[in-house]
Amino acid sequence: MCHTGIAVADLHGYFGRHNLQVERVNVSGAADELLELLASGKADAGLGMALGWLKPLEQGFDVKLTTGVHGGCIRLLTTSQSGITDVAALKGKAVGTLNMASPDRNFVSVLAAKSGLDPLRDIDWRVYPADLLGVALKKGEIQAFSATDPIGSVLRDRDHLVEVTNNLAGEFADRACCVLGIRGGLVRDERSVAAALTVAVMEAQEWVADNPDAAGAVYASYSKMANAEQVSAMLRTHTHHHHPSDGALRQEIMLYATELKQAGVLKRSTDPEQFAEQVCADVLPT
Repeated sequence: MCHTGIAVADLHGYFGRHNLQVERVNVSGAADELLELLASGKADAGLGMALGWLKPLEQGFDVKLTTGVHGGCIRLLTTSQSGITDVAALKGKAVGTLNMASPDRNFVSVLAAKSGLDPLRDIDWRVYPADLLGVALKKGEIQAFSATDPIGSVLRDRDHLVEVTNNLAGEFADRACCVLGIRGGLVRDERSVAAALTVAVMEAQEWVADNPDAAGAVYASYSKMANAEQVSAMLRTHTHHHHPSDGALRQEIMLYATELKQAGVLKRSTDPEQFAEQVCADVLPT
């Protein structure tokens, strides 16, 4: 759902207003595959989830983050019979996830570390295809699972699940989860183009926030996972008005880096402040 704004920017002419002609390329793969496309120059920009991108970016991909897109599309779900009411209760439990590097799994790991758990030793992580997470929960193979929207909200509502928490709860309420990445060479050599891309995406996100029903229809036209009404309801729970850039973005990335380091996702040697400076770029006019 992070990409709703890209379709909107194309459909409603936000790219054109900034003298950009954009070709959209679909990529179905792991986070590092999209980052590799950007770093190798096969694509110029893309959207992804910070909690899925920061580990690959730590490995040195030449991609710069220029703005956040929105917050709130990760959910931790369970049944009403599980007795799980907070993340601390996941100790000793089997928890489903799409893959071990997924942003939702990293988010739950961050929360687990904050709750005093060892995310690797205290939680029995089990990997399932997204459409089988609900089935595994029903069978008792897992006691909870993490997921991103739209599948997270669809399974929650369809199966009457309990939402233990999400990434707009508590200290995450004012943080973006999805970000715009632009290949490093474009940022360095054609800064005005990088700025135009960033502004166009930010403007499109404002349109999504102001027009959730129409935006839901746009997304639903590309995906059969949820209908327009379902998507619109999800968009209303997200924070599409929140798209930090420059220093505000670096601060949010620094916080994520600190938390991912504590959760054992990033290296112990990684300095969160230096890391944020390295992966973020200020491209907007001051």
